[in-house]
Amino acid sequence: MSDKFNFSLTDEEKEYLKDIVKLSILSELKGGTDRDIPIPPTDHLREVFGAFVTLNLEGNLRGCIGHLKGTAPLFKTIWSMARAAAFDDSRFRPLTMTEFEKLDYEISILSPIEVCPDTDLIEIGKHGLIMQSERLSGLLLPQVAVEWKWDRQQFLTQTCVKAGMAPNAWQDEDTTILWFEAVVF
Repeated sequence: MSDKFNFSLTDEEKEYLKDIVKLSILSELKGGTDRDIPIPPTDHLREVFGAFVTLNLEGNLRGCIGHLKGTAPLFKTIWSMARAAAFDDSRFRPLTMTEFEKLDYEISILSPIEVCPDTDLIEIGKHGLIMQSERLSGLLLPQVAVEWKWDRQQFLTQTCVKAGMAPNAWQDEDTTILWFEAVVF
């Protein structure tokens, strides 16, 4: 992967993004609108990147939604992905106020996505993966392999499984393997 993803955030910017995740979800729980988004403290947060918001409740996944590619300023993407993770992840029922008070939040800001030139170059904890074949597609963020203590082959296999493919589909010529990096906090 090219070294073009040198994206970093200050502590103030990270705190702002974490705060708007909470504000976005709370605003939706209370019937608020997108006009409730606080103005970002820096222009850096107006840059366009793909991003995911992951919600965990008592150590278990409670929602995870994101955009692979940026289509709006980062702060607006985080705001909308927070709401989507809380209320639109089809794996879970909409979040309740009781659950909101116990949530842990994780934000992942994605580098541009590229075709992986060689699976031997995949680094656990650094790269996220996307498997694509015909109409099937699945994505795992870089931190997933670390959390599950997977090696490279297990990460490739589990990304195929997430896509609904055969576990060894990553070895097929018809499968496209994409990779990216992420700033996670």
